[in-house]
Amino acid sequence: MKTLTKVGAVLALTLAMGACSQPQTETPQQDFYMFTSFHEPATEGLRFLYSRDGLHWDSVGGTWLQPEIGDSILRDPSMIVTPDSTFHLVWTISWRGNTGFGYARSKDLVHWSTQRRIPAMDSVKSTVNVWAPEWFYDDIRDRYMVIYSSCVPDSNFTVGQEDVNNNHRLYYVTTTDFETFSAPKLLLDPGFSCIDATLVKRGEKDYVMVLKDNTRPNRNLKVAFAQDPEGPYTEPSEPFTGFLVEGPSTVKLGDDYFIYFDDYQNHIYGAVKTRDFASFTSMTDSISIPSGHKHGTIFRAPETVVESLLEQAGQATGNQQEQ
Repeated sequence: MKTLTKVGAVLALTLAMGACSQPQTETPQQDFYMFTSFHEPATEGLRFLYSRDGLHWDSVGGTWLQPEIGDSILRDPSMIVTPDSTFHLVWTISWRGNTGFGYARSKDLVHWSTQRRIPAMDSVKSTVNVWAPEWFYDDIRDRYMVIYSSCVPDSNFTVGQEDVNNNHRLYYVTTTDFETFSAPKLLLDPGFSCIDATLVKRGEKDYVMVLKDNTRPNRNLKVAFAQDPEGPYTEPSEPFTGFLVEGPSTVKLGDDYFIYFDDYQNHIYGAVKTRDFASFTSMTDSISIPSGHKHGTIFRAPETVVESLLEQAGQATGNQQEQ
């Protein structure tokens, strides 16, 4: 999940045009912010949070996709919405010993396609794992990237303080039809173990990557910049969070970018806001997320979809207070 890309903008424009064509006596449909989530130990399935303002979140009760592939876990769920209003989900299916990630799609967030294992790193000898697949729409090439981290001991990356089987780098595959995926490519080798990358497009030739430095002295979040989503990226910045955080998800609210992250040392969600990805202001005391939720990504969904989802869960949108 992530800030509104071109795909999100197209969806928002479509919804807005539909609202304008309705009689003025009807209330225009609005989007909700949605947050994919899971609970430890990640065996129960996909969960959701929802929000009107992107700051104050409520849980959608229940689970909405039970994991059936890999080690039957569903971690790090990432969602993207295409212009045909289809929701596409990818997720981590195994801690180690599996070189693919999960994929499924839905029109309503309730009913899902058959789960598929995408063989992201099957062709790369010695790969240990595939973690935290994350969507990004590349509007220059009109295709979708899935970015993830893997340990590939045979690649002879700088090890530093990490064991070779915990020495991650960032890779990606691409797709245009969600049926076939490209061969994997290395996206970033910053000289240290890194995971949990998310991309933001700020403008033409202006991309920001938020990533976790996963080395033991750090375990914090940094940013890097590029003129193309496929890189090359600048050297990662100094950290903008404290120790033992992960799973960044970025959303633009007004003129500010909010970066949510899983502060797993303190068992809470944290957030910062920024306009330039150089200076950051803590917003942890200004957000509210129910306890127990683990990191996913933020996306937008039409009011009708969210209301139907909540109805299925036995809830009502009236429980969500607008702040």
